[in-house]
Amino acid sequence: MNMSDNNKTILYIAMSLDGYIARLDGSVDWLFDVEGDGGDNGYAAFYETIGSVVMGRYTYEEVLTLSEDFPYADRPIYVLSRSEQPPAPNVQFTTEEVDTLIPRLKQTSDGDVWIVGGGILVQAVLAKKLLDEIEVAIIPKILGEGIPLFPTGTVPSQFKMLRTQTLGQIISIRYEVQNSGPADTLSNV
Repeated sequence: MNMSDNNKTILYIAMSLDGYIARLDGSVDWLFDVEGDGGDNGYAAFYETIGSVVMGRYTYEEVLTLSEDFPYADRPIYVLSRSEQPPAPNVQFTTEEVDTLIPRLKQTSDGDVWIVGGGILVQAVLAKKLLDEIEVAIIPKILGEGIPLFPTGTVPSQFKMLRTQTLGQIISIRYEVQNSGPADTLSNV
């Protein structure tokens, strides 16, 4: 059932205490030994609300290394890439601008649009005022360096906290993005 009038664009992501979403090489190995809630930390409930998945090419390449089975094969996947990519099952590589792709997906998806990452995509959707909510799981680790959730040059943004949740040693915070003013002119990822 298409709920396009209510669909949201949501960034759902984990971040180190010092603001990184991955190591410099893209690795997220630091996520796997943190004490959570003893289950999936709310992931399954979140994923049930998702109709489409959007990610950058570097994030896609890292996801491929995490498991033999592609974890989002049951949803339409859009991978933004500036270069030609070999075909992949269940994945649509696209050079479409985020300011046309995201509104189209919000209208056609059977659920919310999940912005998986990475930082450059997050920067672009914030600049174009296309993000409705952010749910960030703060992992109690300092990486010291890595790929930031909000790269230098990200537009100043304001958020309204909707809820917090403690999941073992992880703190999950859900924010509503407070979009006001015209969209920034940052180009697509």
